[in-house]
Amino acid sequence: MERYGENKSAAIKPSSIQGFAMEGGKFTSEIRNNRRPLRDIKNFVNAPLPRAVIKGKPAAEDKSRNFEGHRPMTRKLAASLANKKLSHQQDSNQRNGLLDNENCKKAIPNSNDLESITVIDVDEYMEASEPPLPVLENQTEAILEEMESMQDCNPEEVEMEDLEEPVPDIDSCDRNNQLAVVDYVEDIYAFYRQAENSSCVCPNYMSQQSDINEKMRAILIDWLIEVHYKFELMAETLFLTVNLIDRFLEHQTVVRKKLQLVGVTAMLLACKYEEVSIPVVEDLITISDRAYTRDEVLAMEKLMINTLQFNMSVPTPYVFMRRFLKAAQSDKTLELLSFFMIELCLVEYEMLKFRPSLLAAAAIYTAQCTLKGFKHWSTTSEWHTRYTEDQLQECSRSMVDFHQNAAAGRLTGVHRKYSTSKFGFAAKSEPACFLLDTRL
Repeated sequence: MERYGENKSAAIKPSSIQGFAMEGGKFTSEIRNNRRPLRDIKNFVNAPLPRAVIKGKPAAEDKSRNFEGHRPMTRKLAASLANKKLSHQQDSNQRNGLLDNENCKKAIPNSNDLESITVIDVDEYMEASEPPLPVLENQTEAILEEMESMQDCNPEEVEMEDLEEPVPDIDSCDRNNQLAVVDYVEDIYAFYRQAENSSCVCPNYMSQQSDINEKMRAILIDWLIEVHYKFELMAETLFLTVNLIDRFLEHQTVVRKKLQLVGVTAMLLACKYEEVSIPVVEDLITISDRAYTRDEVLAMEKLMINTLQFNMSVPTPYVFMRRFLKAAQSDKTLELLSFFMIELCLVEYEMLKFRPSLLAAAAIYTAQCTLKGFKHWSTTSEWHTRYTEDQLQECSRSMVDFHQNAAAGRLTGVHRKYSTSKFGFAAKSEPACFLLDTRL
């Protein structure tokens, strides 16, 4: 037998098929079940024509067929289906050799069959199938009233309450700087805010001391600021030194003659933690007029570090100053004036009641008001500091008082330091006295 492809028509004699039975010129179900599927017929052979679509819905008995996605019957679609049926039946007849000419003629629909099909215009069908929109009377009246009210008002007076000013990304300029750790900086400062409570001390711890008071503490820190300046140490070393002194005095009772030894030892520890090149013990003994020996310094160092349980990594006001100055888009003048304000606070015992982050934010706010001559606190600064302008008022007013009296009295170490050209003569700026008018 000559072989043909499955998509080519050929007459196949029933006698040439082995193992297949014939019943009335047709193959049995066994043949149909074992027959390979034809890819080009698409199940249209012997399929009845779909009934008419009436009012956008198929006939009830045709719902399960889902024929052609319920397309509406048009003249063009009906003719194409008839031609498809004719071509497929002719192809099937040639394969099986079972249908005669009369059967082929029956498969061709006549004009009467086409006229019996109800034809619907597509545009009319689509319009009829669209559901009507619901009408909400109350909502319509409300919209009309709102439109009338909007016509009477001035567009310039309409407040856009839902639109908030976007906070700029202050770290965008440091994306390529690996030392800026842009990907982790927010997490770092979130940790600093949680850990800053551990660096705070009780604001009245001096009541536990029997031989020293807050004035002696102020004299010690004012002297250490000058020592720090002469040794040209890093700024963070000074803030950590003051923090170590307060935390140690909170837990240990110290006599008056040993207070300077506590200050010198605290600076030695801070230098070991922050500096690259630290001053030797002999230099610190010399600058303290040899009031103490080397053994006394080392003994105090051991006592202090055990009292503090080796906890040197605490967030001081300095770490917050660097971040908040960046949020304020500061220049060198604002930076120096802000550090002048906060170093004045290091000397004052009463400022221990404020958190390190609040001190840093208030120093920058006071410096901005001093330079501009009016109150200024941007949305960006408020976002990154987590402090509003009202929360800074009490601390800022204290800083203005310290600024007014910085050149008077005996403790003028900070004023002299910031009256030099190296620090931009920041101490000579006029205090922001208008901030004192808001005092209750």
